[in-house]
Amino acid sequence: MTLTKTDSLYKKSYFGRITELKEYAPEAFQSFFAFNDKALTEGGLSVKTKELIAVAVAHITGCPYCIDLHVGNAKKNDADKEEVAEAIFVATALKAGSAAAHGVNALNAFDGERDEELYKASYFKRLKEFDQLNGDTFKAFAAFDQKSITAGKLTEKEKELIAVASAHTTGCAYCIDLHTKNAKKSGASLKEISEAIFVAVALKAGSAIAHSVNALNAYDEA
Repeated sequence: MTLTKTDSLYKKSYFGRITELKEYAPEAFQSFFAFNDKALTEGGLSVKTKELIAVAVAHITGCPYCIDLHVGNAKKNDADKEEVAEAIFVATALKAGSAAAHGVNALNAFDGERDEELYKASYFKRLKEFDQLNGDTFKAFAAFDQKSITAGKLTEKEKELIAVASAHTTGCAYCIDLHTKNAKKSGASLKEISEAIFVAVALKAGSAIAHSVNALNAYDEA
């Protein structure tokens, strides 16, 4: 059987087609990459830290092109494999944690909570109820979540900045509130937190742009 392009939807070589977008949407193309470059340039945070944040966010967006690119960039900026792995597990905890955190909304819904406000910081206190409802699983997740954010090769501050960026990628208001406060407590400045957020913005938008190479393939084959 002869394979067609669509039999393999992701190849590294496909990513080279991204420059074709410049022909079809030149102003948007140029403005995005100007922003992307600025978001990942050294500022309050080093390029290495920003690339580790990018690696984490790419694992939440699930973009294989972004993972390949930013792991390579992190390595070029002296991140070792352990640091990359730690960043990935912060992202893992935050992606899973956003689902767990939204469980408090499920509890409200199940109990017929009539409050018009769907998000209140106080709702997050209900999370501990899962310890009674599904104790073994809740405790296992909580242990993993705590371990993922504990200082290792990466400092607590670096991990909390990765968590802030990850929380902005998942869109979990509870996680944003918690980890922004934790980042501040660990010594992160508002400038550093802001830079971490904009790496997440660039990667979340960038995953959409990266996938456009698949759209170009699909268009050519239609």
